[in-house]
Amino acid sequence: MLITKVALPRRTFLRGIGATLALPFLDAMSPAMSAAPKRLPRFSAIYVGNGANMFDWTPVNDGAGFEFSPILRPLEPFRDQTLLFTGLDNYPATDQGDTGGQHPRAAPAFMSSVHPKQTEGADVQAGTTVDQLIAQKISRESKLSSLEVAVDRNDVVGACDHGYACAYMNSMSWKTPTMPLPAETNPRFVFERLFGTGDSAEDRAVRVQEDRSILDGLSDEISRLSQKLDGRDRSKLGEYLDAIRDVENRIQRAESYNKDFDLPERPVGVPSTFREYAELMFDLQLLAFQADVTRVTSFMMARENINRTYDEIGLPEAHHSMSHHGNNPEKMKDFSKLNTYHVQTLAYYLEKLQSTVEGDGTLLDNTVVLYGKGMSDGNTHNNYSVPVVIVGGKHTGFRGNRHLRYPKGTPLANLSLSLLEKFGVDVENFGDSTGQLPLLAEV
Repeated sequence: MLITKVALPRRTFLRGIGATLALPFLDAMSPAMSAAPKRLPRFSAIYVGNGANMFDWTPVNDGAGFEFSPILRPLEPFRDQTLLFTGLDNYPATDQGDTGGQHPRAAPAFMSSVHPKQTEGADVQAGTTVDQLIAQKISRESKLSSLEVAVDRNDVVGACDHGYACAYMNSMSWKTPTMPLPAETNPRFVFERLFGTGDSAEDRAVRVQEDRSILDGLSDEISRLSQKLDGRDRSKLGEYLDAIRDVENRIQRAESYNKDFDLPERPVGVPSTFREYAELMFDLQLLAFQADVTRVTSFMMARENINRTYDEIGLPEAHHSMSHHGNNPEKMKDFSKLNTYHVQTLAYYLEKLQSTVEGDGTLLDNTVVLYGKGMSDGNTHNNYSVPVVIVGGKHTGFRGNRHLRYPKGTPLANLSLSLLEKFGVDVENFGDSTGQLPLLAEV
């Protein structure tokens, strides 16, 4: 039986000069002969716009032991935790009498199962999203109720597409039906929000200019704590601090790369390639979970109607343009390559969660990751049978290694309703739901 030198409360902080740092879960927070440590549930929603090449997305066979499709093959290492859904309709994103607006409706409808109001003004309206309902339940003890991040510029305001305000395009998370939550795109500002004390732009600028680590003001506290911990906890603390320094170094490198460019509209600290950018944002979310700063995150990994190019993998055509492939085989092949690249980036996040020890397991063991799109075929702006994947760790109650296919007309909202039930959110319905999905809760 492991007996530690010190017993720590779960909510332990290191406080130093100009910084406060939450600790990850250590064995010392669950002393010998005490009850088993309480497992902390997490929820992470990841959205990618513009649909997919559904021919290369959808597996050919259903049920357990299905063969991963070409696009989803990067998830093979997480087969036992993966649930793939086919046949779920994002019906609230459809026209329903509106004139256009397929792109701005897609993400809010995917997350809220409510048809967004067509307006260019401030009177936006959709629905409270599934991540925010979960946050109300599981993040009450955390510093932040939730964390919203993105990798595409969201500083455009006003009307964005066919009479829809840009708020619909920029926000996948809505705290209330009339309150979209803007996603932070600057890694430095995300880091400061999680760990720093600089609340103003001036404070953050000073930190950048000083080029110092948030850990510098905590060195004495860290040293004193390390002397009291056993070897396993010292190792875990060291890995956590190394991860913080790694994120800081990557932010600083990105800022150095951008500092000679006179682009005031572009946030500082943005890495040069999509993969570096997305991985940095994923690492920030992992740190937020590890330190229990929040238990709910949302990540718009690719916005609807975005014109980002992916030259680093030989795809110079803009993302949105690629989605309108006109069923040209070569263009569809390129689109599949992009879809696969996004799933590979998701697999990076899953691997980091899986390799981060927490209590008697890993972060992934206690995390549900939702990955999906508000459209299926982006070429025709189809909102039926949209791509959806859930990766649920072994302590989340999901039984993976299954491809579940549902009858035509099954609402995506039924999956959201099932997720809410899993997290203890007591609601009778969600959006256009007709009931929970059968088999989802089997163990």
